[in-house]
Amino acid sequence: MKPMDFRGRWVLVTGASSGLGQEMARQLARDHGANILAVARRGDRLQALKQELEPTGVKVLTLTADLQKTDDVDRVCEAATQGEPLYGAVLNAGITHFGDWHELGWDGFSRMLSTNVTSVVRFTTHLLPYLEKQNEGGGVMLVSSMAGLSPVPYQAAYSGTKAFLVHYGCSLYHELQGKNVSITTFAPGGIATEMTEGERFNSLRSWLMPVDRCARSGLEGFRQRKYLHVPGVVWKVLAALSNVAPEPFASSRVAAEYRASLESLRRDNGAS
Repeated sequence: MKPMDFRGRWVLVTGASSGLGQEMARQLARDHGANILAVARRGDRLQALKQELEPTGVKVLTLTADLQKTDDVDRVCEAATQGEPLYGAVLNAGITHFGDWHELGWDGFSRMLSTNVTSVVRFTTHLLPYLEKQNEGGGVMLVSSMAGLSPVPYQAAYSGTKAFLVHYGCSLYHELQGKNVSITTFAPGGIATEMTEGERFNSLRSWLMPVDRCARSGLEGFRQRKYLHVPGVVWKVLAALSNVAPEPFASSRVAAEYRASLESLRRDNGAS
C-alpha cells in the first residue's frame, strides 16, 4: 500500500488533551493538514486545542469522553463514522501506574484495563471494518509502549496492558494484509509528558524523550504503515536488546533503577 496521506482528511485522536496525544493532534494539523476529531476527558483543554489548531486552516471537532466507559467509546465511534469520512485513528488514550503492584488496587486496575485495553479493542472492532469499507487506504495506530516489549517491575499492570496492545496490533497487521486498511503499533519509551511529571519519575528524567520528537516519529511510522515502530536510535537499540538479552537480566536492571527512584522519593517524603 502507498504511504498514508492525511491532508484534508479526518483523523481521530484519543487522549488529545495533553501529552503525546495532544502533540500528535497538533502535528497532524500543522504539518500534515489533517482535520482532527480530538477526544479526551477534559473538555476545556480540547477547546483550547481547537482554538490553537483552527487558525492553521484545518477543521477541528472535539468530543469529551471517558474511555473507561463502553458507552462513551461507542459514542465516539458513532461520531467518527456518521459525519464526513474518517481516514485514520490514533488510539493513544492510556493511564499508567508507577509503584508497588499492590498500591494500584482492584479499582485502579479495572480503570487501567478499561482504558488501555478494552477501549482499544472496541475502537478497532468498530473502526477497522468501517475504514476497509471506505476503501481509501486509511489506517489505525495503536499507541503501546516499550513497556509492552518486556516485563517492567513497578509498572506491572501497565506493562501487561501495553504487551496486549503489541500482540494484538501486530497480529491484526497480518490479518489485514491484502485489505485496503492498515494498522501500526507504536512503542515509544519514556516520554516527557504530564504522565511523567510526578516526583516518582525525577531520577528517570534523563531517559525521557521530548514529546514533539516522539510524536513526529510516531506519525511517520503511521504514515509509512509500519508493523511495529519504536522511535529514536537509543530506544531502537534497547528494543533490539530486549529480544536477545536474557529476560531476567533486562527486567532486573529496570527493577533496580525503578526501586532506587521509589526509595529516593520515600526518603524525601519522610523528611518533609
